[in-house]
Amino acid sequence: MKTTWDMRYSKRIQSMKASTIRKLLKFTEMEDVISFAGGLPAPKIFPKEEFAKACARTFAEKSEVALQYGTTGGYYPLRKYLAENNQLGMKFSPDNIIITSGSQQSLDLLGRAFVNRGDHILVESPTYLGAIQAWNAFGAEYIPAMIDNDGVIPEEFRKSLRYGAKFAYIQPNFHNPTGVSIPLERRKAIIEIADHYGIPIVEDDPYGQLAMDCGKVDSLIKLDSQYRDCGGSYCGDVVYLGTFSKVLAPGMRIAYMIAPTNVIQKINLAKQGADLHTATFNQVVVYETIKDGFLDEHVQLIRRVYAERRDTMLKALKENFRDGYSWTHPEGGLFIWATLPDHIDTTELLQYAVEEKVAFVPGMHFFPGTHKTTNQIRLNFSNANPTLIVEGIKRLLTAIEKYEKNTLTVKNLA
Repeated sequence: MKTTWDMRYSKRIQSMKASTIRKLLKFTEMEDVISFAGGLPAPKIFPKEEFAKACARTFAEKSEVALQYGTTGGYYPLRKYLAENNQLGMKFSPDNIIITSGSQQSLDLLGRAFVNRGDHILVESPTYLGAIQAWNAFGAEYIPAMIDNDGVIPEEFRKSLRYGAKFAYIQPNFHNPTGVSIPLERRKAIIEIADHYGIPIVEDDPYGQLAMDCGKVDSLIKLDSQYRDCGGSYCGDVVYLGTFSKVLAPGMRIAYMIAPTNVIQKINLAKQGADLHTATFNQVVVYETIKDGFLDEHVQLIRRVYAERRDTMLKALKENFRDGYSWTHPEGGLFIWATLPDHIDTTELLQYAVEEKVAFVPGMHFFPGTHKTTNQIRLNFSNANPTLIVEGIKRLLTAIEKYEKNTLTVKNLA
């Protein structure tokens, strides 16, 4: 008797939907499509030679460790390095840190550890689609807090917290999808409000090291630490998510979470049931790559390359688009958020764009809940070289012109 698989899936998996961005990544594999869709780092600047040297050292000196099972918390030398040499300007205990298989696993583990069906999470609106996808699996509901060109609005944050939330999820640096950042005074206000209500914050910071035009601004976890006397171990109300995907290579799948030790202990339990531990070999190779200060130099190269590509895209947008269009001017990160005239539905526009061999992500997918705008798009500038960026923006303009012509024709026929 043939199994009826559809009757056997869990309610959880039946409620899941494929990631829009994952679907769009198929366009990056097509040679003739210029993709502004995925948040892909530039492969030309992956540190291939440094990885090769690190792999050689790993096999020559640490193969018995690198090829063996490891602890759930992660490779201790890497955790110790992060505790003492992080970009936050803080000192942590290695026990404050767990190594994860990419930041996406960090989000999933937070869901496993904290979210019951029907629990509310405060999120920026719009917010990172991958976070929503991770927590949807646990039945989360969302409280949106509106943002502007300076990130989440403190008064909106305060109003939203009044509804009650398990935690707040915030991207303070070069926000995905909009590219905006939260200035210091707003960060201080957010920490004060969260402390008043006793609501923890998940600070997701994959792009913080990719600043191009701005100075370093204190992280939320650093500002929160000023409220606490934790000694040599962090004991505050912020969970910090960092990653090597944007500054080394995403294929290594090495990220980390910094949190109070009691939180890390629970995350460890959740991770044991998920994958036992993050790939030991990858952790050792990352450590061998960065241990002598290589990362500081490499980040400077990334910033220069991405600044050129961002500036190229901003210039191309300005030269090709007329009144009624606007876009953010990010000081770092990977993304520009563009707002088109109200009559353009960017989900429908995507079909025309693909015909013109250019891809983007429609903005509506980044909004939690029922309030979704339909005339915005996220554009990635890190993965295409300047020549392709100029051509891609021209193709996008052609797609919009064809969309508007066909839409007007349909209206006239009606």
